[in-house]
Amino acid sequence: MTHKITLERNKLRFSAAHFTTFGDECEPLHGHNYDVLVEIEGSLTADSWVLDFGDVKKLVAGICGELDHKFLLPLRNSALDVTASHDEVEIRFADRRYVMPAADVARLEIDNSTAERLAEWFAGRIQQALSDRSAQNVTNVTVGIEEAPGQAGWFTLHAQSG
Repeated sequence: MTHKITLERNKLRFSAAHFTTFGDECEPLHGHNYDVLVEIEGSLTADSWVLDFGDVKKLVAGICGELDHKFLLPLRNSALDVTASHDEVEIRFADRRYVMPAADVARLEIDNSTAERLAEWFAGRIQQALSDRSAQNVTNVTVGIEEAPGQAGWFTLHAQSG
């Protein structure tokens, strides 16, 4: 039997700058006040819950904190030329050049900073943290990243058995 818990908004949000690339184009640098929505499915524990809401809120809020007030840099984006030093990160796309303090950049192992890829990245981080905590009852982690009211990208990660 599968049960589900959901967590939405409250402290599950972050503000960040980004741009996405598409084809030969790059949208202008801009930002969003992102809301994070999480659904976790699984069987009930001996205590009759999937997971403790408070524990999951802390986990997701911590991940949000890593991105809050940062520039979201997709490291796997082949359209971007990225050069990093200890102090700064330089990003080039065609004739555009951005130089940012390294501390202001969240370097993400994704190919584009779309809501869908951010949702996938979040789901992976949540699943890994739950696995590290031996939450073996979890079967699916679904994350929605809402970049504007009513506009969200979603991803579902199915837990791997064994």
